[in-house]
Amino acid sequence: MTDWTTAQLPDLGSLTVVVTGANSGLGLQTSLELARKGARVLMACRDEGRGRAAVAEVRSQLPQAQVELGSLDLTALSSVRAFAEQTLADHPRIDVLVNNAGIMATPRFTTADGFEGQLGTNHLGHFALTGLLLPGLLTAGRAGVDALGGPARVVTVSSMVHRRGRLNRDDLMLERSYQPWQSYAQSKLANLLFMRELAHRFAQAGVPVASLAAHPGYAATNLQTPQPPAAGAGQVAQTLFRLRLQGSELGSRVMAQPASQGALPSLRAAADPRSRSGQYYGPSRLFETRGAPVAVGMARAALDDGDAVWLWQRSVQLTGVDYPELEQA
Repeated sequence: MTDWTTAQLPDLGSLTVVVTGANSGLGLQTSLELARKGARVLMACRDEGRGRAAVAEVRSQLPQAQVELGSLDLTALSSVRAFAEQTLADHPRIDVLVNNAGIMATPRFTTADGFEGQLGTNHLGHFALTGLLLPGLLTAGRAGVDALGGPARVVTVSSMVHRRGRLNRDDLMLERSYQPWQSYAQSKLANLLFMRELAHRFAQAGVPVASLAAHPGYAATNLQTPQPPAAGAGQVAQTLFRLRLQGSELGSRVMAQPASQGALPSLRAAADPRSRSGQYYGPSRLFETRGAPVAVGMARAALDDGDAVWLWQRSVQLTGVDYPELEQA
């Protein structure tokens, strides 16, 4: 069978797509390719300056591209709510939401709402955003999405590192013991638990929206660059950071595939007419680090239905976003 490429994307001229973290890397490449196929793309970015530069880059390659900039800071629920409100006012129909934005292995910090930073950004911010944009997704699904041959879609970007993750019910915010990679792995596991539970709830409610996930393999993006230690960190921490940075740069040069390739699993999940709710896409070769996008498996922890339900309920409590449309459907 021929490897899947962007050449197999259908004409997306009728679609409105939201991509988070669209200012660089995977988000920028995802936005570019969807716009190339005619979609109207709302590029949601935290940094306005970098966001404007990203929009300009897309337009420089595609002068006729329908791209817009949206201001979204996933570390603040007030920003998530404001973005969702403005987006639905401007675009009552949303055909695809790509929950792409993320941070990786940062020193511990808390979000504006008191959440552990990586879980708050990578999972809770996207949980809230998806629920708040659900009316637009339902409008698209009920209208029919001919280009996709199926329902509207939510695509959540996870990582191979989810396999190292454990959902810590007793210390979800890792207040008692924090390790940057432990936190990242938990947040990426949470992405898959969320994707699966969302797919289940869509199916149970009979609503025309699909939930899928993707991971980029090992892609050369700014997410791969280690974050500097917090202000006031000691000399040892500074030295370790410099060593990690050198190793990251070397690894990216030798092993990583470009962001254009890393975005393919997200693109296939978002717009391949044959993709279906509950599927998880990743690269096909070298232990899922590179290659054409295919449906891949998940760690056993991501298949734990009890954890998926618990995380959903806890996320509702923490964010105040409860997906009432699914209860009423």
